Amino acid sequence: MQDADIGLIEGNKGLFDGLALDGSNSNAALAGQLGAPIVLVLDSQGMTRGVAPLILGYQAFDPALRIVGVILNKVGGSRHEAKLRAVIEHYTDVRVVGAVQRSDELVINERHLGLVPSTELGGSQAHIERMARQIRDQVDLEAIRNLAATASTLPVGPGEVQISSASDRLRIGYACDAAFGFYYADDLEALRNAGAELVPFSPLADGGLPRCDGLFLGGGFPETHMDSLEQNAAMRAAVADFIARDRPVYAECGGLMYLCESLTWEGKTRKMSGVIPAQVVMHAKPQGRGYVQLRETPDHPWPLSSDGSRPISAHEFHYSALDGLPTGLTFAYRIERGFGIDGANDGIVCRNLLASFAHMRDTRSQPWAERFVGFVRACCDDAGQ
Repeated sequence: MQDADIGLIEGNKGLFDGLALDGSNSNAALAGQLGAPIVLVLDSQGMTRGVAPLILGYQAFDPALRIVGVILNKVGGSRHEAKLRAVIEHYTDVRVVGAVQRSDELVINERHLGLVPSTELGGSQAHIERMARQIRDQVDLEAIRNLAATASTLPVGPGEVQISSASDRLRIGYACDAAFGFYYADDLEALRNAGAELVPFSPLADGGLPRCDGLFLGGGFPETHMDSLEQNAAMRAAVADFIARDRPVYAECGGLMYLCESLTWEGKTRKMSGVIPAQVVMHAKPQGRGYVQLRETPDHPWPLSSDGSRPISAHEFHYSALDGLPTGLTFAYRIERGFGIDGANDGIVCRNLLASFAHMRDTRSQPWAERFVGFVRACCDDAGQ
């Protein structure tokens, strides 16, 4: 945010929700740490006078927070809006900075794993522009700018990232298309800062892998594109050959599914890469969902700690499960919280492949990007590249 005019932090779930009873990992806790003013977005459908105790309760629950405004969402019309504004003005000191009426143009399609990703929405930019027009008309953007200006200035420490020189950079190919697009921008940045040149490729459309030293197969929705993934036999063979030659690969969730023998969904079964000896089956309900706590085993190819003493925090969200897993598989993680692959383990290790249902985040306490790039570099050194 250093070069931005406004830093907008969108809270996941509610203001006070989170795992910890004391709220230490909630959006409210983050707002408190940053000294950030808060604008509540309230679902107002079917509500009138009840909006006042809701706002007052949020204020009283943590008086140290600065709730400076509210945007009313799913408003039924001008009469409904007028009633809500009158109630809030009479009972609270919170300013209404917007009232967004119910509209089909503001609906974002969802499916079994949540929102349809932008990689699959050809008209996503036009949809965003339609939404922006409605928000401009119904939200006081100038008021929000003024409220944002009341935020405290955050100290910016000296840069700590050591970016490798161009001559030292490794080429890491990463799957990037409509089937595979679940990547965190800061994780990709961390890979670059650790010395990787990221080379996108498409398991759907490309006939082979780009020239690369390692692969990162991220999450996505291979089930919705399994016909095309099966039809691209050349790419499936190229990925399998890359792993068979002991080249380093990291796969998360959708990437794990792509590496299995087959994928079954809605009564159809399609071939995948055949690297992992298991069949992926999609279920009607989530098989793993939420935050996970992992403990590394001695078989982790690029461990955080030499003795597995440091726990790994991650998350999972998958409707898929692996059937037909043979005994004697090597795993990188033991599950302390969550489900993973079989309720007790996650992170299949095969040659120089690590494939798990868990999604990692690169942080100071869990610098997985630096560790993976270091592993790729070590593999290249061993191979004399």
